[in-house]
Amino acid sequence: QVQLVESGGGLVQAGGSLRLACAISGRTFSSYASRYTMGWFRQAPGEEREFVAAITWNGGSTYYADSVKGRFTITRDNAMKKTYLRMNSLKPEDTAVYYCAAALGVSTTVQSDYNYWGQGTQVTVSS
Repeated sequence: QVQLVESGGGLVQAGGSLRLACAISGRTFSSYASRYTMGWFRQAPGEEREFVAAITWNGGSTYYADSVKGRFTITRDNAMKKTYLRMNSLKPEDTAVYYCAAALGVSTTVQSDYNYWGQGTQVTVSS
């Protein structure tokens, strides 16, 4: 069974920073030798879930939503089976539940391409 567990969310003032982490476990990831794209998505109250950032299996390519470009950075440590989202210059509009997800065999920013999802971690940015 595959599990993704997010951590690092919390309450921060506008202009502050947070780093989210996603820990991955399960037999599937071991057998595929880490060849999966990792993504972060978020869902604000009353809104649809949206793409935030993604990173390919070897970290060679990264993708960002326009709203976070220049402020957020996605990285991964395949040896540790972790993915991170560093969020700087946070704004109240970044408030949302942030989800980690994994897509096997494809480089993608499309939600429906992601096979596995975490439970989410709340990020709240106060003004």
